[in-house]
Amino acid sequence: SMDIEKLIPHRGRMKLINDVLDVKADTAVTSSEVSDQWPLCHGSFVDPVVLIEIVAQTAGVHISWKKGVDKGGGGVGWLVGIKSADFFLDRIPLQTALITTVKNLYSAENYNVLEGTVTAGTDILCRIQIQVFRSESD
Repeated sequence: SMDIEKLIPHRGRMKLINDVLDVKADTAVTSSEVSDQWPLCHGSFVDPVVLIEIVAQTAGVHISWKKGVDKGGGGVGWLVGIKSADFFLDRIPLQTALITTVKNLYSAENYNVLEGTVTAGTDILCRIQIQVFRSESD
Protein backbone atom coordinates (compact mmCIF):
# COMPACT_ATOMS: atom_id res chain seq x y z
CA SER A 1 0.00 0.00 0.00
CA MET A 2 1.39 3.40 -1.01
CA ASP A 3 1.20 6.52 1.12
CA ILE A 4 -0.78 8.90 -1.11
CA GLU A 5 0.33 11.92 0.92
CA LYS A 6 3.93 11.27 -0.14
CA LEU A 7 2.85 11.33 -3.79
CA ILE A 8 0.49 14.33 -3.97
CA PRO A 9 0.31 17.60 -2.00
CA HIS A 10 -3.48 17.53 -1.49
CA ARG A 11 -4.90 17.35 2.03
CA GLY A 12 -8.28 17.65 3.71
CA ARG A 13 -11.25 18.23 1.40
CA MET A 14 -9.00 18.50 -1.67
CA LYS A 15 -7.51 15.00 -1.30
CA LEU A 16 -9.98 13.08 -3.47
CA ILE A 17 -8.09 9.80 -3.86
CA ASN A 18 -8.62 7.09 -1.23
CA ASP A 19 -6.24 4.36 -2.45
CA VAL A 20 -3.57 3.69 -5.05
CA LEU A 21 -4.53 0.38 -6.64
CA ASP A 22 -1.70 0.00 -9.17
CA VAL A 23 1.21 1.95 -10.65
CA LYS A 24 3.28 0.83 -13.62
CA ALA A 25 5.67 2.50 -16.04
CA ASP A 26 2.91 4.14 -18.12
CA THR A 27 -0.24 3.87 -15.96
CA ALA A 28 -1.68 4.52 -12.51
CA VAL A 29 -4.99 3.34 -11.08
CA THR A 30 -6.65 4.88 -8.02
CA SER A 31 -9.94 4.54 -6.18
CA SER A 32 -12.18 7.20 -4.65
CA GLU A 33 -15.58 7.39 -3.02
CA VAL A 34 -17.76 10.43 -3.73
CA SER A 35 -18.21 12.39 -0.50
CA ASP A 36 -20.30 15.31 0.70
CA GLN A 37 -16.98 16.88 1.77
CA TRP A 38 -15.80 17.19 -1.85
CA PRO A 39 -15.74 20.46 -3.73
CA LEU A 40 -18.73 20.92 -6.07
CA CYS A 41 -21.06 18.89 -3.82
CA HIS A 42 -24.70 19.88 -4.25
CA GLY A 43 -26.56 17.98 -1.53
CA SER A 44 -26.87 14.39 -2.74
CA PHE A 45 -24.47 14.58 -5.70
CA VAL A 46 -21.28 16.17 -7.03
CA ASP A 47 -20.75 17.95 -10.33
CA PRO A 48 -18.73 15.77 -12.73
CA VAL A 49 -16.26 18.65 -13.31
CA VAL A 50 -14.59 17.44 -10.08
CA LEU A 51 -13.44 14.39 -12.07
CA ILE A 52 -10.83 16.62 -13.72
CA GLU A 53 -9.18 16.99 -10.31
CA ILE A 54 -9.32 13.23 -9.68
CA VAL A 55 -7.59 12.60 -13.01
CA ALA A 56 -4.99 15.27 -12.15
CA GLN A 57 -4.35 13.75 -8.71
CA THR A 58 -4.00 10.27 -10.24
CA ALA A 59 -1.56 11.75 -12.77
CA GLY A 60 0.32 13.26 -9.82
CA VAL A 61 0.54 9.82 -8.21
CA HIS A 62 1.97 8.40 -11.43
CA ILE A 63 4.50 11.16 -12.07
CA SER A 64 5.66 11.27 -8.44
CA TRP A 65 6.01 7.48 -8.33
CA LYS A 66 8.10 7.52 -11.52
CA LYS A 67 10.34 10.24 -10.05
CA GLY A 68 10.76 8.24 -6.83
CA VAL A 69 9.08 10.91 -4.68
CA ASP A 70 7.31 8.18 -2.66
CA LYS A 71 10.68 7.24 -1.20
CA GLY A 72 11.56 10.76 -0.09
CA GLY A 73 8.26 12.47 0.73
CA GLY A 74 6.02 15.23 -0.48
CA GLY A 75 4.77 15.97 -3.95
CA VAL A 76 4.56 19.60 -5.04
CA GLY A 77 1.98 21.53 -7.04
CA TRP A 78 2.19 21.58 -10.81
CA LEU A 79 0.58 23.59 -13.58
CA VAL A 80 -2.14 21.46 -15.21
CA GLY A 81 -4.00 22.27 -18.42
CA ILE A 82 -7.04 20.49 -19.82
CA LYS A 83 -6.54 19.38 -23.42
CA SER A 84 -9.98 17.75 -23.68
CA ALA A 85 -12.75 16.56 -21.39
CA ASP A 86 -15.76 14.42 -22.28
CA PHE A 87 -18.33 13.81 -19.54
CA PHE A 88 -21.00 11.14 -19.94
CA LEU A 89 -23.33 12.16 -17.07
CA ASP A 90 -24.48 15.34 -15.40
CA ARG A 91 -24.22 14.37 -11.70
CA ILE A 92 -22.52 11.73 -9.56
CA PRO A 93 -24.41 10.46 -6.48
CA LEU A 94 -22.70 10.49 -3.08
CA GLN A 95 -20.97 7.25 -2.03
CA THR A 96 -20.35 6.23 -5.66
CA ALA A 97 -17.18 4.15 -5.88
CA LEU A 98 -14.88 5.48 -8.62
CA ILE A 99 -11.88 3.92 -10.34
CA THR A 100 -9.54 6.28 -12.17
CA THR A 101 -7.00 5.02 -14.70
CA VAL A 102 -4.39 7.40 -16.08
CA LYS A 103 -2.11 6.55 -18.99
CA ASN A 104 0.94 8.61 -19.89
CA LEU A 105 0.70 9.44 -23.61
CA TYR A 106 3.77 11.64 -23.94
CA SER A 107 6.56 12.99 -21.76
CA ALA A 108 9.57 15.21 -22.29
CA GLU A 109 11.64 16.53 -19.38
CA ASN A 110 9.15 18.40 -17.15
CA TYR A 111 6.12 18.04 -19.44
CA ASN A 112 3.60 15.19 -19.67
CA VAL A 113 0.38 14.55 -21.55
CA LEU A 114 -1.88 12.02 -19.86
CA GLU A 115 -5.30 10.55 -20.54
CA GLY A 116 -7.59 9.61 -17.68
CA THR A 117 -10.76 7.56 -17.59
CA VAL A 118 -13.03 7.49 -14.55
CA THR A 119 -15.47 4.60 -14.16
CA ALA A 120 -18.18 3.59 -11.70
CA GLY A 121 -18.73 -0.14 -12.06
CA THR A 122 -19.05 -0.77 -15.80
CA ASP A 123 -20.04 2.83 -16.59
CA ILE A 124 -17.49 5.24 -18.07
CA LEU A 125 -18.11 8.63 -16.47
CA CYS A 126 -15.50 10.65 -18.37
CA ARG A 127 -12.39 10.71 -20.53
CA ILE A 128 -10.02 13.58 -19.91
CA GLN A 129 -6.66 14.53 -21.43
CA ILE A 130 -4.45 16.81 -19.37
CA GLN A 131 -1.03 18.31 -19.80
CA VAL A 132 1.23 18.77 -16.79
CA PHE A 133 4.18 21.11 -16.48
CA ARG A 134 6.50 20.77 -13.47
CA SER A 135 8.97 23.45 -12.44
CA GLU A 136 12.69 22.70 -12.45
CA SER A 137 12.85 23.12 -8.67
CA ASP A 138 10.67 20.14 -7.71
